[in-house]
Amino acid sequence: MTKSVPSVSVKYEANGASTTSNEMGMRQMQERAYEKRGEQYLLIKSPPASGKSRALMFIALDKLHNQGVKQAVVVVPEKSIGASFGNEPLSKFGFWADWQVAPKWNLCNSPGTDGGKVKSVGAFLESSDQILVCTHATFRFAVEKFGIEAFDDRLIAVDEFHHVSSSEDNILGKQLNDFITRERTHVVAMTGSYFRGDAAPILVPENEAKFDTVTYTYYEQLNGYKHLKTLDIGYFFYSGSYADDILKVLDPNEKTILHIPNVNSRESTKDKHREVEHIIDALGDWQGADPVTGFQLVTTPEGRILKIADLVDDEAVKRDRVSAALKDPAQKNNRDHVDIIIALGMAKEGFDWIWCEHALTVGYRASLTEIVQIIGRATRDAEGKSRARFTNLIAEPDAAEAAVTEAVNDTLKAIAASLLMEQVLAPRFNFTAKSVKSGPVDGFDYGEDGYDPKKENVGFDKQSGQFQIEIKGLAEPKSEFAQRICHEDLNEVITAFVQDKTAIERGLFDEELVPEELTQVRMGKIVGAKFPELDAEDQEAVRQHAVAALNLTQKAKEIALSSAGDAEVTGNTALIDGVRKFAMDVRELDIDLIDRINPFGEAYAILAKSMSEESLKQVAAVISAKKVQLSPDEARDLARRAVKFKQERGRLPSITSADAWEKKMAEGVAFLARMKQEAANG
Repeated sequence: MTKSVPSVSVKYEANGASTTSNEMGMRQMQERAYEKRGEQYLLIKSPPASGKSRALMFIALDKLHNQGVKQAVVVVPEKSIGASFGNEPLSKFGFWADWQVAPKWNLCNSPGTDGGKVKSVGAFLESSDQILVCTHATFRFAVEKFGIEAFDDRLIAVDEFHHVSSSEDNILGKQLNDFITRERTHVVAMTGSYFRGDAAPILVPENEAKFDTVTYTYYEQLNGYKHLKTLDIGYFFYSGSYADDILKVLDPNEKTILHIPNVNSRESTKDKHREVEHIIDALGDWQGADPVTGFQLVTTPEGRILKIADLVDDEAVKRDRVSAALKDPAQKNNRDHVDIIIALGMAKEGFDWIWCEHALTVGYRASLTEIVQIIGRATRDAEGKSRARFTNLIAEPDAAEAAVTEAVNDTLKAIAASLLMEQVLAPRFNFTAKSVKSGPVDGFDYGEDGYDPKKENVGFDKQSGQFQIEIKGLAEPKSEFAQRICHEDLNEVITAFVQDKTAIERGLFDEELVPEELTQVRMGKIVGAKFPELDAEDQEAVRQHAVAALNLTQKAKEIALSSAGDAEVTGNTALIDGVRKFAMDVRELDIDLIDRINPFGEAYAILAKSMSEESLKQVAAVISAKKVQLSPDEARDLARRAVKFKQERGRLPSITSADAWEKKMAEGVAFLARMKQEAANG
């Protein structure tokens, strides 16, 4: 049986800004990136379909013609994405040059000359031609063969930058760090998701700090579309086989990409072909395959013929025919070309089907990047498409299963991904400390009553999709790097936090939890580990900004779902009016109040509504069985906060206090005292 979970619905303005071009043929994001074309190191963080490849063309041409850069090497993760960097007649739309790649230098299509692609890179470096396109793998081998120095005075443009990692075994990441340390190349990095599914950062911090960042948010992208106005994200739990209940979430009337689970996952039946057959059979009567496209033809009970593209088939000839039919440029604007695409490991990154209304994914995905990419399949703008949704179908942990702990971990990861996606899709938060100098910011709407100098205000700018929020007692970042993190990179901090196993387990299932243990101690530890080069004050500022962004989104979601009876209200309230309403409902919007909110409280409320009571108890039992005792590091952090408490109140925290957080700080002090005593006693 499948149970519905309330979806968070984000409503957008659809003002057309992100799809309108300026006199040089640049869309909003591209214009913003081009303004920073003089930077040696540039990171473009922008959603799928926002035009990153063309933004790179504008920047690269300027570097080649006006900045003394000899050549541009464009590096993509797989051959199919190389098509995004093919010839473009940019002058036709107002730019001063065209983007032209000689066929022999597009190594995603060309077999290479002189004995292979790596030798072709060497030949290119010796030539007077200016642009080469190759895969990450070809580039890695070329750097190993010709050395870092061979690329001096050239631009290296890395698409899908999240494939890079600073871990020792990531060769491309090591090479890029070497390039940056040498300081003789220009680097433009492009990604739709500047975070990874693992703990390793993309670049080492000192090199990351050298990049100037262009951030174009999902909210800005969708807000500036012409047609798509609403995006829903939700997850559903099922028991038994997902294929039995697939039609509870798969609507045959919606253009859908269905990603079935990996054969090694818990959700898989271990027979992917039978799963596809089962899904096709559930949709209607199979009529055979179209001889031209290879699409499966199915007649629904209502008499409609569905065209289903099966990308799971292992028979290369069949799968290649289907894949070619999906990429047919003549069909790009034909809404009726295909209805449902069933995929496993395909149709994610760089796959462009503008008509997709529903990205339906079975099973949790360990990689948050992968989820962003999958959602990107549904967030294309297309005429007549006003609503899109992402659904994650997750197996409910079964109390009788031997691998119940593994099932619990999968569930927690799925919740973490959902929390992060709410953050990614939300408007951008600009936090400022409330002071006597505070005042309204131009372009921001402060609600019906306008700006009130006597309290903390929340302003919203519909055009840019940004909040301006005043918080009493908020620590402001001092260094440039800390300011950049607070303005550009809060989602990376939140990603690390929601993926922290201890944080999410305790936040969801520890009934004795004091929220500050997560918002102050746990988040503080994560910020400290992630940005060790920041001083204590800047680390605290980053911590406060990240907690504020996460918790205000969660409070907005809570308010939205409490009025879920009215879909229109929910759409509008979800992440805009909800934040404003929360700020109005509290006496003071201060950092202490925000720290007292459990970041996972609303996620638990959704779980309680959607998961069977038995499964929920089982999950709670698994987690409570391994309750974590206070560690020396956490005790030291609590003691540091106790010192701050004493500075503010003139006394140390009391272990008998009725305030749970004060009591916890006192426990930290007592724990350290016991440790010292035991050490002294030998």
